[in-house]
Amino acid sequence: MKLLCWNVNGIRAAGRGGFLDWFNEQDADIVGVQEIKAFPEQIEPALRNPGGRHAFWHPARKPGYSGVAAFTRKEPLNVIYGLGHEEIDREGRVLQLEFKDFIYITSYFPNSQRDAARLGFKLEFCREMLKLLEGYRAQGKHVVLCGDFNISHRSIDLKNPKQNENNAGFLPEERAWMDELIDRKGYIDTFRAREPGPGHYTWWSYRPGIRERNIGWRLDYHVVNPEFSDRLANAGIQPHIKGSDHCPVELWVKD
Repeated sequence: MKLLCWNVNGIRAAGRGGFLDWFNEQDADIVGVQEIKAFPEQIEPALRNPGGRHAFWHPARKPGYSGVAAFTRKEPLNVIYGLGHEEIDREGRVLQLEFKDFIYITSYFPNSQRDAARLGFKLEFCREMLKLLEGYRAQGKHVVLCGDFNISHRSIDLKNPKQNENNAGFLPEERAWMDELIDRKGYIDTFRAREPGPGHYTWWSYRPGIRERNIGWRLDYHVVNPEFSDRLANAGIQPHIKGSDHCPVELWVKD
């Protein structure tokens, strides 16, 4: 199975930038998108149900803000909109789809913002997410979590770590949560499990020349529970795909 994840930074803008061409060329089994910034009724039909896939939308209540969606070849057994946490769910940040072999979660983690203004909210979101993952794991279910985490885990995951030690996305508290998720709980950062080297990023500033010089951050992930590791085939990043300040990330799972 081919799984894709992309923070499109506005699904309508991505549509104008070639999203449907990319979607059709990829022919993936599941595509999760984040930061859709629209209600489904605002989106043209071809983009609302790309490729005739099953489509699930969880927009934020606030217009033009946040929101996630997923497009699937197979119809899921169950769909859960949100985390069951009112303050989080009003921002449209989590969509859970249950399939026979795993739970697929597309998620848009909060940005801690300048001066860590939303760090408390971000960490509450992270705690709730880990609780969700561990709950499924305790039931013997496998989990594939994809999304824009708005966190670079290690120094290798951004171009200029020293200059960004006090900036949102690389704060010690954010990285400590990633340490708990990956190092202590054992969840697998699927890309890093395949590629240990530097220079691989998924987000670049829109400032001129930044993306061309690959001055980026790796903020987008597929993470799975360790018991699912034997099903992993490959993982990658598509930095050549434009249309957003993020690029898609990909995961292949054995049937």
